[in-house]
Amino acid sequence: MINKRNFKACVLTALAFTPMIMTAQEKISITLHPDQGKNIISRHIYGQFAEHLGTCIYGGLWVGENSSIPNTQGYRNDVLEALKALSIPNLRWPGGCFADEYHWMDGIGPREQRPRMVNNNWGGTVEDNSFGTHEFLNLCELLNCEPYVSGNVGSGSVEEMAKWIEYMTAQDGPMAKLRKQNGREKPWKVHFFGVGNECWGCGGSMRPEYYADLYRRYSTYCRNYNGNELFKIASGASDYDYNWTEVLMKNVGTRMNGLSLHYYTAMDWNKKGSATQFTEDDYYWTLGKCLEIEKVLQRHIDIMNHYDPDKNVGLMVDEWGTWWEQEPGTIPGHLFQQNTMRDAFVAALTLNVFHKYTDRIRMANIAQIANVLQSMILTREDQMVLTPTYYVFKMYKVHQDATFLPLDIQCKRRIVRDDRIIPTLSATASRDKQGCVHLSLANIDLKQSCEIEIPLGSLKAKHVSGEILTSADISDHNTFDHPDKVQPNTFNEAQINKGILRVTLPAKSIVTLTLK
Repeated sequence: MINKRNFKACVLTALAFTPMIMTAQEKISITLHPDQGKNIISRHIYGQFAEHLGTCIYGGLWVGENSSIPNTQGYRNDVLEALKALSIPNLRWPGGCFADEYHWMDGIGPREQRPRMVNNNWGGTVEDNSFGTHEFLNLCELLNCEPYVSGNVGSGSVEEMAKWIEYMTAQDGPMAKLRKQNGREKPWKVHFFGVGNECWGCGGSMRPEYYADLYRRYSTYCRNYNGNELFKIASGASDYDYNWTEVLMKNVGTRMNGLSLHYYTAMDWNKKGSATQFTEDDYYWTLGKCLEIEKVLQRHIDIMNHYDPDKNVGLMVDEWGTWWEQEPGTIPGHLFQQNTMRDAFVAALTLNVFHKYTDRIRMANIAQIANVLQSMILTREDQMVLTPTYYVFKMYKVHQDATFLPLDIQCKRRIVRDDRIIPTLSATASRDKQGCVHLSLANIDLKQSCEIEIPLGSLKAKHVSGEILTSADISDHNTFDHPDKVQPNTFNEAQINKGILRVTLPAKSIVTLTLK
Protein backbone atom coordinates (compact mmCIF):
# COMPACT_ATOMS: atom_id res chain seq x y z
CA MET A 1 0.00 0.00 0.00
CA ILE A 2 1.37 3.45 -0.94
CA ASN A 3 1.17 5.99 1.84
CA LYS A 4 0.83 9.74 1.21
CA ARG A 5 4.53 10.37 1.65
CA ASN A 6 5.51 7.68 -0.87
CA PHE A 7 2.85 8.85 -3.28
CA LYS A 8 4.23 12.42 -3.16
CA ALA A 9 7.73 11.06 -3.78
CA CYS A 10 6.50 9.14 -6.84
CA VAL A 11 4.80 12.23 -8.25
CA LEU A 12 7.88 14.40 -7.69
CA THR A 13 10.12 11.77 -9.26
CA ALA A 14 7.89 11.60 -12.33
CA LEU A 15 7.85 15.37 -12.68
CA ALA A 16 11.59 15.57 -12.20
CA PHE A 17 12.19 13.24 -15.14
CA THR A 18 9.72 15.06 -17.42
CA PRO A 19 12.28 17.51 -18.88
CA MET A 20 14.48 14.60 -19.98
CA ILE A 21 11.86 13.32 -22.42
CA MET A 22 11.13 16.73 -23.96
CA THR A 23 12.34 17.69 -27.41
CA ALA A 24 15.24 20.11 -27.76
CA GLN A 25 12.79 22.95 -28.21
CA GLU A 26 9.71 22.94 -26.03
CA LYS A 27 6.30 23.58 -27.60
CA ILE A 28 4.16 25.88 -25.48
CA SER A 29 0.59 26.98 -26.06
CA ILE A 30 -0.98 30.09 -24.58
CA THR A 31 -4.68 30.86 -24.69
CA LEU A 32 -5.30 34.60 -24.54
CA HIS A 33 -8.71 35.91 -23.50
CA PRO A 34 -8.88 39.40 -25.03
CA ASP A 35 -12.62 39.74 -24.34
CA GLN A 36 -12.40 38.93 -20.62
CA GLY A 37 -10.33 41.89 -19.50
CA LYS A 38 -12.03 43.92 -16.76
CA ASN A 39 -9.46 44.88 -14.10
CA ILE A 40 -6.99 47.74 -14.45
CA ILE A 41 -3.33 47.13 -13.59
CA SER A 42 -2.74 50.10 -11.31
CA ARG A 43 0.37 52.01 -12.24
CA HIS A 44 1.11 52.14 -8.51
CA ILE A 45 2.14 48.46 -8.65
CA TYR A 46 5.31 49.87 -10.24
CA GLY A 47 6.12 51.99 -7.18
CA GLN A 48 9.62 52.59 -5.83
CA PHE A 49 11.11 52.81 -2.34
CA ALA A 50 13.83 55.16 -1.07
CA GLU A 51 14.98 54.67 2.51
CA HIS A 52 17.70 56.48 4.41
CA LEU A 53 19.92 53.42 4.09
CA GLY A 54 23.47 53.29 2.76
CA THR A 55 23.83 55.47 -0.34
CA CYS A 56 20.23 55.18 -1.50
CA ILE A 57 19.50 58.83 -0.68
CA TYR A 58 22.91 60.42 -0.23
CA GLY A 59 24.91 59.73 -3.36
CA GLY A 60 22.13 57.82 -5.07
CA LEU A 61 19.47 60.53 -5.40
CA TRP A 62 20.89 63.56 -3.63
CA VAL A 63 24.33 65.19 -3.87
CA GLY A 64 23.49 68.78 -2.95
CA GLU A 65 23.58 71.92 -5.06
CA ASN A 66 27.31 72.47 -4.52
CA SER A 67 28.37 69.03 -5.77
CA SER A 68 30.67 68.70 -8.79
CA ILE A 69 28.31 65.95 -9.99
CA PRO A 70 25.85 67.54 -12.46
CA ASN A 71 22.62 68.14 -10.58
CA THR A 72 19.33 70.00 -10.56
CA GLN A 73 18.59 71.62 -7.19
CA GLY A 74 20.85 68.99 -5.59
CA TYR A 75 19.37 65.94 -7.34
CA ARG A 76 21.65 63.98 -9.67
CA ASN A 77 20.79 64.73 -13.31
CA ASP A 78 21.69 61.25 -14.56
CA VAL A 79 19.47 59.58 -11.97
CA LEU A 80 16.61 62.02 -12.57
CA GLU A 81 16.59 61.26 -16.29
CA ALA A 82 16.81 57.51 -15.73
CA LEU A 83 13.87 57.56 -13.32
CA LYS A 84 11.77 59.76 -15.57
CA ALA A 85 12.24 57.17 -18.33
CA LEU A 86 10.62 54.56 -16.04
CA SER A 87 7.51 56.71 -15.46
CA ILE A 88 7.67 55.81 -11.77
CA PRO A 89 4.19 56.35 -10.27
CA ASN A 90 5.03 56.75 -6.59
CA LEU A 91 8.00 56.88 -4.24
CA ARG A 92 7.95 55.64 -0.62
CA TRP A 93 10.05 57.51 1.99
CA PRO A 94 11.77 57.82 4.55
CA GLY A 95 11.60 54.08 5.35
CA GLY A 96 11.46 51.24 6.17
CA CYS A 97 12.89 50.81 9.61
CA PHE A 98 14.34 54.32 9.45
CA ALA A 99 10.82 55.80 9.40
CA ASP A 100 10.05 54.84 12.99
CA GLU A 101 13.15 56.61 14.29
CA TYR A 102 12.71 59.65 12.04
CA HIS A 103 11.49 62.91 13.55
CA TRP A 104 10.44 65.14 10.70
CA MET A 105 11.18 68.48 12.33
CA ASP A 106 14.89 67.54 12.31
CA GLY A 107 14.73 67.66 8.49
CA ILE A 108 13.30 71.13 7.85
CA GLY A 109 14.72 74.63 7.93
CA PRO A 110 18.23 75.73 6.88
CA ARG A 111 20.26 72.59 6.18
CA GLU A 112 23.33 73.80 8.04
CA GLN A 113 21.22 74.16 11.20
CA ARG A 114 19.57 70.74 11.11
CA PRO A 115 20.59 68.37 13.92
CA ARG A 116 22.61 65.25 13.17
CA MET A 117 21.48 61.78 14.20
CA VAL A 118 22.80 58.21 14.21
CA ASN A 119 21.08 55.78 11.87
CA ASN A 120 20.86 52.92 14.36
CA ASN A 121 19.13 50.52 12.00
CA TRP A 122 21.60 50.69 9.14
CA GLY A 123 25.25 50.62 10.10
CA GLY A 124 25.32 53.42 12.67
CA THR A 125 25.89 56.00 9.92
CA VAL A 126 25.64 59.64 10.97
CA GLU A 127 22.66 61.29 9.27
CA ASP A 128 22.88 65.05 8.78
CA ASN A 129 19.20 65.46 7.80
CA SER A 130 20.09 67.54 4.75
CA PHE A 131 17.50 65.52 2.84
CA GLY A 132 14.15 66.07 4.52
CA THR A 133 10.50 66.79 3.80
CA HIS A 134 11.07 69.62 1.30
CA GLU A 135 13.79 67.73 -0.55
CA PHE A 136 11.66 64.59 -0.83
CA LEU A 137 8.42 66.22 -1.90
CA ASN A 138 10.18 68.50 -4.37
CA LEU A 139 11.87 65.42 -5.86
CA CYS A 140 8.47 63.80 -6.36
CA GLU A 141 7.32 66.91 -8.23
CA LEU A 142 10.40 66.76 -10.46
CA LEU A 143 9.70 63.09 -11.20
CA ASN A 144 5.96 63.67 -11.62
CA CYS A 145 5.25 60.86 -9.16
CA GLU A 146 3.09 60.65 -6.06
CA PRO A 147 4.78 60.74 -2.65
CA TYR A 148 4.16 57.91 -0.20
CA VAL A 149 5.18 59.14 3.24
CA SER A 150 5.73 56.69 6.12
CA GLY A 151 4.86 58.15 9.51
CA ASN A 152 6.58 57.38 12.81
CA VAL A 153 4.47 55.26 15.17
CA GLY A 154 7.31 53.32 16.81
CA SER A 155 9.04 56.25 18.51
CA GLY A 156 6.83 59.18 17.51
CA SER A 157 3.75 60.76 19.05
CA VAL A 158 0.26 61.30 17.70
CA GLU A 159 0.89 65.05 17.85
CA GLU A 160 4.10 64.75 15.83
CA MET A 161 2.36 62.78 13.07
CA ALA A 162 -0.64 65.11 12.98
CA LYS A 163 1.56 68.20 12.70
CA TRP A 164 3.62 66.64 9.89
CA ILE A 165 0.51 66.12 7.79
CA GLU A 166 -0.58 69.69 8.55
CA TYR A 167 2.89 70.99 7.60
CA MET A 168 2.81 69.23 4.24
CA THR A 169 -0.80 69.72 3.17
CA ALA A 170 -2.50 72.62 4.98
CA GLN A 171 -2.92 76.08 3.48
CA ASP A 172 -3.34 77.86 6.82
CA GLY A 173 -2.48 77.24 10.46
CA PRO A 174 0.68 77.12 12.57
CA MET A 175 2.37 74.34 10.61
CA ALA A 176 1.48 75.91 7.27
CA LYS A 177 3.02 79.15 8.51
CA LEU A 178 6.20 77.28 9.44
CA ARG A 179 6.35 75.66 6.02
CA LYS A 180 6.00 79.02 4.32
CA GLN A 181 8.81 80.42 6.48
CA ASN A 182 10.93 77.54 5.18
CA GLY A 183 10.32 78.56 1.59
CA ARG A 184 7.28 76.61 0.41
CA GLU A 185 4.16 78.74 0.01
CA LYS A 186 1.88 76.20 -1.69
CA PRO A 187 0.99 73.02 0.19
CA TRP A 188 1.99 69.72 -1.40
CA LYS A 189 -0.43 67.00 -2.37
CA VAL A 190 0.25 63.88 -0.30
CA HIS A 191 -2.19 61.06 -0.94
CA PHE A 192 -0.45 57.94 0.36
CA PHE A 193 0.41 57.97 4.06
CA GLY A 194 1.69 55.02 6.07
CA VAL A 195 0.75 54.85 9.75
CA GLY A 196 3.91 53.10 10.93
CA ASN A 197 6.12 50.46 9.31
CA GLU A 198 6.79 46.84 10.30
CA CYS A 199 5.25 47.45 13.69
CA TRP A 200 5.68 43.72 14.40
CA GLY A 201 9.48 44.24 14.21
CA CYS A 202 11.73 47.27 13.87
CA GLY A 203 8.68 49.54 14.11
CA GLY A 204 7.98 48.64 17.73
CA SER A 205 7.89 44.83 18.23
CA MET A 206 4.12 45.04 18.78
CA ARG A 207 1.40 42.43 18.91
CA PRO A 208 -1.24 42.88 16.20
CA GLU A 209 -3.97 43.62 18.77
CA TYR A 210 -1.90 46.42 20.28
CA TYR A 211 -0.98 47.91 16.91
CA ALA A 212 -4.62 47.75 15.76
CA ASP A 213 -5.58 49.99 18.67
CA LEU A 214 -2.64 52.31 18.00
CA TYR A 215 -3.61 52.55 14.33
CA ARG A 216 -7.16 53.55 15.27
CA ARG A 217 -5.79 56.26 17.55
CA TYR A 218 -3.05 57.66 15.30
CA SER A 219 -5.12 57.60 12.12
CA THR A 220 -7.90 59.57 13.78
CA TYR A 221 -5.59 62.59 13.83
CA CYS A 222 -4.38 62.17 10.25
CA ARG A 223 -6.57 64.96 8.87
CA ASN A 224 -7.49 66.00 5.34
CA TYR A 225 -6.66 69.65 4.58
CA ASN A 226 -7.69 71.83 1.64
CA GLY A 227 -8.99 69.01 -0.53
CA ASN A 228 -5.99 66.76 0.09
CA GLU A 229 -7.43 63.30 0.76
CA LEU A 230 -5.18 60.88 2.61
CA PHE A 231 -5.06 57.21 1.66
CA LYS A 232 -4.12 55.76 5.04
CA ILE A 233 -2.02 52.60 4.98
CA ALA A 234 -1.73 50.37 8.04
CA SER A 235 1.45 48.49 8.86
CA GLY A 236 0.73 44.96 7.68
CA ALA A 237 2.25 41.52 7.88
CA SER A 238 5.56 39.98 6.95
CA ASP A 239 5.05 37.26 4.36
CA TYR A 240 3.49 34.24 6.17
CA ASP A 241 2.02 36.02 9.21
CA TYR A 242 -1.64 35.52 8.34
CA ASN A 243 -2.76 36.18 11.92
CA TRP A 244 -1.58 39.79 11.65
CA THR A 245 -3.85 40.36 8.66
CA GLU A 246 -6.74 38.58 10.44
CA VAL A 247 -6.45 40.81 13.52
CA LEU A 248 -6.10 44.04 11.52
CA MET A 249 -9.06 43.26 9.26
CA LYS A 250 -11.19 42.28 12.26
CA ASN A 251 -10.24 45.18 14.56
CA VAL A 252 -9.55 48.00 12.09
CA GLY A 253 -11.38 47.05 8.90
CA THR A 254 -12.25 49.91 6.59
CA ARG A 255 -10.84 52.53 8.95
CA MET A 256 -7.73 51.88 6.87
CA ASN A 257 -7.60 52.41 3.11
CA GLY A 258 -4.69 50.03 2.63
CA LEU A 259 -2.89 47.24 4.46
CA SER A 260 0.77 46.62 3.71
CA LEU A 261 2.56 43.32 3.11
CA HIS A 262 6.31 42.67 2.91
CA TYR A 263 7.82 39.74 1.03
CA TYR A 264 11.50 39.24 0.23
CA THR A 265 13.15 36.58 -1.90
CA ALA A 266 16.20 35.49 0.08
CA MET A 267 18.08 32.21 0.43
CA ASP A 268 18.32 32.25 4.21
CA TRP A 269 18.16 35.17 6.61
CA ASN A 270 21.35 34.01 8.33
CA LYS A 271 23.24 33.27 5.12
CA LYS A 272 21.61 34.95 2.18
CA GLY A 273 24.11 33.96 -0.51
CA SER A 274 25.98 36.00 -3.09
CA ALA A 275 24.20 38.24 -5.56
CA THR A 276 26.53 37.22 -8.38
CA GLN A 277 28.01 33.81 -7.50
CA PHE A 278 25.36 31.11 -7.45
CA THR A 279 24.63 27.69 -8.94
CA GLU A 280 21.91 26.65 -11.37
CA ASP A 281 20.17 25.01 -8.43
CA ASP A 282 20.31 28.33 -6.52
CA TYR A 283 18.84 30.12 -9.54
CA TYR A 284 15.85 27.81 -9.87
CA TRP A 285 15.29 27.79 -6.09
CA THR A 286 15.24 31.60 -6.15
CA LEU A 287 12.51 31.65 -8.77
CA GLY A 288 10.54 29.08 -6.80
CA LYS A 289 10.74 31.26 -3.69
CA CYS A 290 9.83 34.29 -5.77
CA LEU A 291 6.73 32.59 -7.21
CA GLU A 292 5.64 31.46 -3.76
CA ILE A 293 4.45 35.02 -3.26
CA GLU A 294 1.30 34.04 -5.15
CA LYS A 295 0.24 31.54 -2.49
CA VAL A 296 1.04 34.10 0.20
CA LEU A 297 -1.04 36.74 -1.57
CA GLN A 298 -3.94 34.33 -1.96
CA ARG A 299 -4.01 33.56 1.76
CA HIS A 300 -3.92 37.23 2.78
CA ILE A 301 -6.50 38.14 0.14
CA ASP A 302 -8.83 35.37 1.34
CA ILE A 303 -8.71 36.84 4.84
CA MET A 304 -9.33 40.35 3.51
CA ASN A 305 -12.23 39.12 1.36
CA HIS A 306 -13.89 37.58 4.42
CA TYR A 307 -14.00 40.91 6.27
CA ASP A 308 -14.14 43.21 3.24
CA PRO A 309 -16.00 41.50 0.37
CA ASP A 310 -16.42 44.83 -1.45
CA LYS A 311 -12.63 45.22 -1.55
CA ASN A 312 -12.53 48.71 -0.11
CA VAL A 313 -9.16 48.05 1.57
CA GLY A 314 -6.22 47.76 -0.80
CA LEU A 315 -3.38 45.30 -0.33
CA MET A 316 -0.11 47.25 -0.58
CA VAL A 317 2.99 45.12 -1.15
CA ASP A 318 5.18 48.07 -0.28
CA GLU A 319 8.42 46.11 0.18
CA TRP A 320 9.45 43.26 -2.09
CA GLY A 321 12.48 42.03 -4.01
CA THR A 322 15.67 40.03 -3.58
CA TRP A 323 17.93 40.25 -0.55
CA TRP A 324 21.48 38.91 -0.91
CA GLU A 325 24.66 39.37 1.07
CA GLN A 326 26.09 42.86 0.65
CA GLU A 327 28.96 43.12 -1.81
CA PRO A 328 32.42 42.34 -0.37
CA GLY A 329 34.32 45.47 0.58
CA THR A 330 31.23 47.63 1.05
CA ILE A 331 30.14 49.22 4.32
CA PRO A 332 28.41 46.78 6.71
CA GLY A 333 24.74 47.57 7.14
CA HIS A 334 24.44 49.52 3.89
CA LEU A 335 22.99 46.57 1.94
CA PHE A 336 24.72 47.37 -1.35
CA GLN A 337 24.24 44.39 -3.66
CA GLN A 338 24.77 43.72 -7.34
CA ASN A 339 21.92 42.96 -9.71
CA THR A 340 22.05 40.12 -12.26
CA MET A 341 19.76 38.54 -14.82
CA ARG A 342 18.51 36.36 -11.96
CA ASP A 343 17.17 39.50 -10.29
CA ALA A 344 15.59 40.56 -13.58
CA PHE A 345 13.63 37.30 -13.62
CA VAL A 346 12.47 37.83 -10.03
CA ALA A 347 11.17 41.26 -11.06
CA ALA A 348 9.38 39.97 -14.18
CA LEU A 349 7.80 36.94 -12.49
CA THR A 350 6.67 38.97 -9.47
CA LEU A 351 5.06 41.66 -11.62
CA ASN A 352 3.30 38.93 -13.63
CA VAL A 353 1.80 37.66 -10.37
CA PHE A 354 0.76 41.13 -9.19
CA HIS A 355 -1.13 41.73 -12.43
CA LYS A 356 -3.42 38.78 -11.67
CA TYR A 357 -4.66 40.28 -8.39
CA THR A 358 -5.16 43.92 -9.24
CA ASP A 359 -8.71 43.84 -7.92
CA ARG A 360 -7.10 43.81 -4.45
CA ILE A 361 -3.45 44.85 -4.93
CA ARG A 362 -3.39 48.64 -5.30
CA MET A 363 0.32 49.29 -4.82
CA ALA A 364 3.72 47.60 -4.70
CA ASN A 365 7.16 49.07 -3.99
CA ILE A 366 10.34 47.26 -4.93
CA ALA A 367 13.19 47.64 -2.45
CA GLN A 368 15.00 49.86 -3.25
CA ILE A 369 15.45 52.54 -5.89
CA ALA A 370 19.24 53.07 -5.75
CA ASN A 371 22.29 51.25 -4.34
CA VAL A 372 20.30 49.08 -1.89
CA LEU A 373 18.97 45.53 -2.38
CA GLN A 374 17.23 44.99 -5.75
CA SER A 375 17.80 48.48 -7.05
CA MET A 376 17.09 50.18 -10.33
CA ILE A 377 20.31 52.16 -10.29
CA LEU A 378 23.86 51.88 -8.93
CA THR A 379 26.03 54.97 -8.45
CA ARG A 380 29.67 55.55 -7.58
CA GLU A 381 30.74 59.17 -7.36
CA ASP A 382 29.85 60.64 -10.79
CA GLN A 383 29.14 57.25 -12.44
CA MET A 384 25.76 55.58 -12.82
CA VAL A 385 24.79 52.06 -13.89
CA LEU A 386 21.34 50.82 -14.87
CA THR A 387 20.59 47.32 -13.61
CA PRO A 388 18.83 44.40 -15.34
CA THR A 389 15.90 45.01 -12.97
CA TYR A 390 15.72 48.60 -14.24
CA TYR A 391 15.31 47.30 -17.77
CA VAL A 392 12.49 44.96 -16.75
CA PHE A 393 10.61 47.89 -15.23
CA LYS A 394 11.21 49.90 -18.40
CA MET A 395 10.00 47.08 -20.66
CA TYR A 396 6.97 46.50 -18.42
CA LYS A 397 5.87 50.12 -18.04
CA VAL A 398 3.46 49.58 -20.97
CA HIS A 399 1.27 47.64 -18.51
CA GLN A 400 0.75 50.63 -16.20
CA ASP A 401 -2.97 51.53 -16.02
CA ALA A 402 -3.73 49.03 -18.81
CA THR A 403 -6.53 46.44 -18.70
CA PHE A 404 -5.34 43.03 -17.56
CA LEU A 405 -6.06 40.28 -20.10
CA PRO A 406 -6.30 36.77 -18.63
CA LEU A 407 -4.34 33.98 -20.26
CA ASP A 408 -3.77 30.25 -19.78
CA ILE A 409 -0.35 28.64 -20.26
CA GLN A 410 0.39 25.01 -21.07
CA CYS A 411 4.09 24.36 -20.42
CA LYS A 412 6.34 21.94 -18.60
CA ARG A 413 7.16 22.30 -14.93
CA ARG A 414 10.24 21.45 -13.00
CA ILE A 415 10.99 20.49 -9.44
CA VAL A 416 13.31 22.74 -7.48
CA ARG A 417 14.81 22.48 -4.02
CA ASP A 418 12.33 22.26 -1.13
CA ASP A 419 9.83 20.50 -3.40
CA ARG A 420 8.72 23.67 -5.14
CA ILE A 421 7.20 23.13 -8.59
CA ILE A 422 7.67 25.98 -11.06
CA PRO A 423 6.55 26.53 -14.66
CA THR A 424 9.28 27.17 -17.20
CA LEU A 425 7.30 30.03 -18.76
CA SER A 426 5.67 33.01 -17.11
CA ALA A 427 3.57 35.55 -19.02
CA THR A 428 1.21 38.48 -18.66
CA ALA A 429 -0.88 40.54 -21.09
CA SER A 430 -2.73 43.84 -21.10
CA ARG A 431 -4.53 46.27 -23.40
CA ASP A 432 -3.65 49.96 -23.12
CA LYS A 433 -6.01 52.92 -23.57
CA GLN A 434 -5.07 53.19 -27.26
CA GLY A 435 -6.12 49.58 -27.87
CA CYS A 436 -2.62 48.14 -28.23
CA VAL A 437 -2.07 44.75 -26.60
CA HIS A 438 1.21 44.12 -24.80
CA LEU A 439 2.42 40.63 -23.99
CA SER A 440 5.39 39.98 -21.68
CA LEU A 441 6.99 36.53 -21.69
CA ALA A 442 9.75 35.07 -19.51
CA ASN A 443 11.45 31.78 -20.39
CA ILE A 444 13.20 30.79 -17.17
CA ASP A 445 14.89 27.70 -18.62
CA LEU A 446 18.65 28.23 -18.69
CA LYS A 447 19.31 25.97 -21.67
CA GLN A 448 16.18 25.32 -23.69
CA SER A 449 14.45 27.72 -26.06
CA CYS A 450 10.72 27.35 -26.68
CA GLU A 451 8.21 27.72 -29.48
CA ILE A 452 5.02 29.49 -28.41
CA GLU A 453 1.71 29.55 -30.28
CA ILE A 454 -1.00 32.01 -29.27
CA PRO A 455 -4.32 32.06 -31.19
CA LEU A 456 -5.43 35.68 -31.16
CA GLY A 457 -9.16 35.00 -31.49
CA SER A 458 -11.12 38.26 -31.61
CA LEU A 459 -7.90 40.27 -31.43
CA LYS A 460 -7.37 41.53 -34.99
CA ALA A 461 -3.72 42.42 -34.67
CA LYS A 462 -1.64 42.52 -37.86
CA HIS A 463 1.77 43.73 -36.66
CA VAL A 464 4.06 42.68 -33.82
CA SER A 465 7.23 44.27 -32.48
CA GLY A 466 9.24 43.61 -29.37
CA GLU A 467 12.21 43.96 -27.04
CA ILE A 468 14.28 41.22 -25.44
CA LEU A 469 16.43 41.16 -22.31
CA THR A 470 18.90 38.28 -22.10
CA SER A 471 22.60 37.60 -21.67
CA ALA A 472 25.15 34.84 -22.15
CA ASP A 473 25.14 33.88 -18.48
CA ILE A 474 22.40 34.17 -15.85
CA SER A 475 24.90 35.80 -13.46
CA ASP A 476 25.75 38.59 -15.91
CA HIS A 477 25.38 42.10 -14.55
CA ASN A 478 26.37 45.68 -15.29
CA THR A 479 29.36 47.24 -13.57
CA PHE A 480 30.93 50.69 -13.58
CA ASP A 481 33.64 49.33 -15.89
CA HIS A 482 31.15 47.47 -18.12
CA PRO A 483 27.85 49.32 -17.77
CA ASP A 484 26.16 47.89 -20.89
CA LYS A 485 26.74 44.16 -20.55
CA VAL A 486 23.02 43.52 -19.97
CA GLN A 487 20.53 45.69 -21.82
CA PRO A 488 17.46 45.25 -24.02
CA ASN A 489 17.64 44.70 -27.75
CA THR A 490 15.12 44.58 -30.58
CA PHE A 491 13.33 41.24 -30.76
CA ASN A 492 12.41 39.89 -34.21
CA GLU A 493 11.44 36.28 -33.47
CA ALA A 494 7.69 36.85 -33.40
CA GLN A 495 5.21 36.89 -36.27
CA ILE A 496 1.47 36.88 -36.84
CA ASN A 497 0.07 34.56 -39.51
CA LYS A 498 -3.60 33.73 -40.05
CA GLY A 499 -4.62 34.92 -36.60
CA ILE A 500 -1.90 33.04 -34.72
CA LEU A 501 1.05 34.66 -32.98
CA ARG A 502 4.15 32.48 -33.07
CA VAL A 503 7.16 33.30 -30.92
CA THR A 504 10.57 31.67 -30.65
CA LEU A 505 11.75 32.53 -27.16
CA PRO A 506 15.44 31.93 -26.37
CA ALA A 507 16.54 30.34 -23.12
CA LYS A 508 16.82 32.68 -20.08
CA SER A 509 15.10 35.57 -21.83
CA ILE A 510 12.45 38.16 -21.05
CA VAL A 511 10.47 39.66 -23.93
CA THR A 512 7.75 42.29 -24.24
CA LEU A 513 5.71 42.32 -27.45
CA THR A 514 3.42 45.03 -28.82
CA LEU A 515 0.51 43.88 -30.98
CA LYS A 516 -1.27 46.34 -33.26
